[in-house]
Amino acid sequence: MLTLRSALERAERLYGANTAIIDRDVRFTWSEHIERVQRLASVLEQNGISKGDRFAIISRNSWRQFELLHAAYWSGVVPVPVNYRLAPPEIQYILDDAEVKKVFVEDIFTKVLETKPLNARKNSVICIPSGAGDVDFPNIEDLFANAEFSQGSESDESDDAIILYTGGTTGRSKGVRLTHKNVFTNGQQNTGPMKMQSKDIYLHVAPMFHSADLLGTGYTLAGAAHAFLPTFTPVDILQAIQEYGVTSVMMAPTMIILTLQEPNFSNYNLSSLDRVYYGSSPMAVEWIRRTMDAFPNAKIQQGYGLTETSPILTTLDEDLHVRAIESENYDILKAAGRPLVGIDMLIVDEEGNEVACGDPGEVVVRGPNVTVGYLNRPQENARAFRNGWFHTGDVGKMDKHGFMYLLDRKKDVIITGGENVYSSEVEAVLYQHENISECAVVGVPDDKYGEALFAAIVVRPGTVLTQEAVIEHCRGRIGGYKIPRRMAFVQELPKSAMGKILKTKIRETYGE
Repeated sequence: MLTLRSALERAERLYGANTAIIDRDVRFTWSEHIERVQRLASVLEQNGISKGDRFAIISRNSWRQFELLHAAYWSGVVPVPVNYRLAPPEIQYILDDAEVKKVFVEDIFTKVLETKPLNARKNSVICIPSGAGDVDFPNIEDLFANAEFSQGSESDESDDAIILYTGGTTGRSKGVRLTHKNVFTNGQQNTGPMKMQSKDIYLHVAPMFHSADLLGTGYTLAGAAHAFLPTFTPVDILQAIQEYGVTSVMMAPTMIILTLQEPNFSNYNLSSLDRVYYGSSPMAVEWIRRTMDAFPNAKIQQGYGLTETSPILTTLDEDLHVRAIESENYDILKAAGRPLVGIDMLIVDEEGNEVACGDPGEVVVRGPNVTVGYLNRPQENARAFRNGWFHTGDVGKMDKHGFMYLLDRKKDVIITGGENVYSSEVEAVLYQHENISECAVVGVPDDKYGEALFAAIVVRPGTVLTQEAVIEHCRGRIGGYKIPRRMAFVQELPKSAMGKILKTKIRETYGE
């Protein structure tokens, strides 16, 4: 069956002697890892967590969280990783909405349990140690030391494997129910396009509470090794690549840009790196070129997806990146790629009818990796799932070769004076200015045009930029109605845990 337990059993059976986990403190083979998973499964049972139950995890990336997730899959239990950057009331909402029985908390985050909304949960907490010192909660390592081996429980393909909560930037976050078949299938869909092999060492950079971390499923299916970055900084990621001999990594464009700007970048040996996978948002051509120059041994590949699709839907392969840079014909680099095998994708209008080739519309998809729905959200489910298709809320277009070009989120399309403007198109032009490090374009209320374009811009260190210079740069590159006339030069842009720019926050700040 296509379950995550079967994926683990396969890894042990075919690659038992291969390294599964690489860390500064430990190194386990797949056989050793599965033995530890079976003992952790016993810990879950001893704490009253049975098949179908849910438990939460509040932790940075680590091999311990990796083991805990796998123990859940082994036992038919459903983990609910929680964004540790959320405020206590937001965390409490997730714990209540998911009806979790226990909360596994890394020791450095146990202080959040002293806050009023979460104080009542203290009796259900088990601590994940990371060396921060003793805490007044049961410790998973102590429980593990006395645990027997558990046979766990088999799951059906249709059973929930994991529940991931969306960012909640447009309202309360939603729990996305991903089944064993959803996650397993997407791992399978990615092994070929990403050339995943047993000799790979995959570095988990994306937070493990984020759907992007599910990309690691394919590496488990391939019998590859996993390494972990607790929190992202340019220095930490460069050190990890050098120390662990990392071959593959997935980063948001913001992470890549910050890493390339690290002053001591050239001091690190990055020769092991074979593949850099970027996603979450498009990357400007200038930064793609710099990435290829900075990592000469690595293939560059893009992916587009959502939490609801486990997560990858399309990929733009490395050969297309190379061909575009060598030919200086960069149009293909604006594409999100072609759909993976097994995924049907259409571009539709407001009535759900497919639009003509090249016309913009909403991206809708169906396939075995698409979620069965949101937890406790019947109205959201009715809106998002219609006639067998999942409506992504993204605006895109498809060319005659099957390449999908992502234009914007539906909510990010700016209607000014009756004209539709895609903020990503304006941002692509702004990024062509050598003094612009980062930017985001949103619509703000305007008495005359309904909405006006507003640009938040981070200027490259050591340079100066004016509003007049920005407007002049845009002239001749895009139509006059697409040029932002209002802007702010800021030190940094608000970002999610994955480094994705939060346009909602920018609208809130400058919408007045």
